[in-house]
Amino acid sequence: MPTAADSVLDLPFDAEPDPEEYLRAAMRWHFSPETGSPFWLERAGSLDFDPLTDIRTYQDLTRFPNFASQLRDVPAGDLIPRGYGDRPDVVGVYESGGTTGAPKRIVLLRDWLDRLIAWSSAQLDAHGVPRGVNWLVVAPSGPHMVGDVIKHQTAYRGGLAFTVDLDPRWVKKLIAEGKGAEAGAYAEHIVDQVAYVLRTQDIGVLMCTPPVLERLAHRDDLAKLIEQKVRAINWVGTQMDADTRYLYRTEVFPDAKLYSGYGSTMILGNASERPGLTDDEPCVYDPYSPYMTFSVIDPQTGRTVEYGERGQVVMHHVSKSLFIPNNLERDHATRCRPAPGRAQTGDSVADIAPVKEFDDETVIEGVY
Repeated sequence: MPTAADSVLDLPFDAEPDPEEYLRAAMRWHFSPETGSPFWLERAGSLDFDPLTDIRTYQDLTRFPNFASQLRDVPAGDLIPRGYGDRPDVVGVYESGGTTGAPKRIVLLRDWLDRLIAWSSAQLDAHGVPRGVNWLVVAPSGPHMVGDVIKHQTAYRGGLAFTVDLDPRWVKKLIAEGKGAEAGAYAEHIVDQVAYVLRTQDIGVLMCTPPVLERLAHRDDLAKLIEQKVRAINWVGTQMDADTRYLYRTEVFPDAKLYSGYGSTMILGNASERPGLTDDEPCVYDPYSPYMTFSVIDPQTGRTVEYGERGQVVMHHVSKSLFIPNNLERDHATRCRPAPGRAQTGDSVADIAPVKEFDDETVIEGVY
């Protein structure tokens, strides 16, 4: 039978727990022998501090070593907290994109998926993305998390999900081998599949990456179809510069809501574009804290940069189902203050761009 957790770990998705109370409850859950995962219980003894007594604030999470690279080969079942019992409700085992070497793996549990979808849906509502419409999802599917999550989200919002699978690893491999023409041919293959769905189905929301959206916009017939049918465009994955975003919003697709998220498998979800930004403002992302939190640091010193300055993104995921602290991501960003009046732990971020190298590997974005 599952072991009871602190009630603060099971609050409704839109509740705002006291961050330090929440963090201490999470430490008790993840580092108690009855409820913690084999992964963390095994590593607790190697730490030079006691997570149960020494981790009091989110800043204290920087005391943890970055264990994320160990997720490449750890048995996936070792990540599941024992408190879920012998038959945890596992939605799936998912992998990171593999941009910087062998992919890392996480386990997605039902309670976190339900929480994430409810929160994400509320963000879509805030941006005016319609409910009760079908989505065309042009994104990686298994072993990647994003495609499956969006299918669940579409059902939650009352629509059907049509999918076109995107294999980012293949495109990155082609680019790394200097086979740009083949990578371009694969991208056109994706666009041809998107075209077929757009022509035959009632699509209200299009989810795709900026490189795919660019190719769609360059085909006049498809640009017209999107303008006629699609009421919102949710772009994800690789980043979009401010000028391109402005062009799409004002000239290419002026009647569609343009909305984005900044996500990572290592935080089991994404941060949401801040509602109400003008076309001239940078795209600022606010995380779902205290479950997902960001900081922006100088990678040479490890110190947090000033607001408005650029640095490398550090992510923490702290939920009942998973704990991944102090994960240095492959992205640079501008550090931003939280939205006025919003109770948020950690930073917001803007102007996302990949670092050139990460874990001794060249970073290639490709189509995702």
